[in-house]
Amino acid sequence: MERKKTQTHLKNMVLAALFAAMVYVFTAFVKIPTHQGYIHIGDGMIYLAAALLPTPYAMAAGAVGAALSDYLSGYAIWVLPTMLIKALTAALFTCKKDTILNKRNLFSLFPASVVCIAGYYLASAAIYGDFGAALADVPTNFIQSLCSAVLFAALGKSLDKMHFKKSPLFAFFAHH
Repeated sequence: MERKKTQTHLKNMVLAALFAAMVYVFTAFVKIPTHQGYIHIGDGMIYLAAALLPTPYAMAAGAVGAALSDYLSGYAIWVLPTMLIKALTAALFTCKKDTILNKRNLFSLFPASVVCIAGYYLASAAIYGDFGAALADVPTNFIQSLCSAVLFAALGKSLDKMHFKKSPLFAFFAHH
């Protein structure tokens, strides 16, 4: 029993690392610069990780992948807020359903956007000491959340059409 638990933990860690890499790539390389940072679609990968992995692993994948992107892109000041915001975002979704696009995960897109927008607003106000100036990033964070939701929905729909969560490949890797 202990060996099976260790194997499951290892498989989940490997998948979390792969998702962290995907979050990093979709955050660092698929982006549009803004006045204080950039708009990206990496959150879509966080949502997907959270729909496929147990919550702690999805939280780690989102936090690590997004924080690496901030750090390696020259935005080190955002690493800690990003880790907290992205981990909270991942915690809103579930992997315990048969499909990626289920009611809970679709509903979670709204609070995930709120966490992202409010989290970065508060972090920006704290970092720059100006609540008024922090409002300037609200529209770009809204666009980022919307684009990530569209990516998640498109990927989720495609994977659900393939019955990915019931496939032998997924069963081999993911044991909840």
